[in-house]
Amino acid sequence: MSEPHLILIVDDDASNQLLVRSVLEPAGYSLEVASTANQTLERLKTVKPALILMDVELPGKDGLSLTRLLKTMSPTTRIPVVAMTSHTSLQWRQDALDAGCIGFISKPIDVHTLPVRIAEFLAVAREQERSS
Repeated sequence: MSEPHLILIVDDDASNQLLVRSVLEPAGYSLEVASTANQTLERLKTVKPALILMDVELPGKDGLSLTRLLKTMSPTTRIPVVAMTSHTSLQWRQDALDAGCIGFISKPIDVHTLPVRIAEFLAVAREQERSS
């Protein structure tokens, strides 16, 4: 990576924020963090991440509702969103895809595979951007 990809982590759990940061920064990614839907909307006024990692269980507006909102707003509609959840049922996964997520990462987060998964999601997002 010549220029680090900016990833926005949306998670109200500080330990998850630190875990993701500790894994992705050494892998060459630049990170921004938001803990709530409102913080996310504020951050997105000043940064354009290559990817958003979205916890589905946020205080107030949940992550899937926030994703649906982001997909209706022209500045953010094309930013790929990946759901992070401890729910592993097929219905939760389908709900994430229906909300506009391009995929999901299960919690607890596997630190060994996270950088690879992020690279895969970014590749999928680039391919979708090219084909649209």
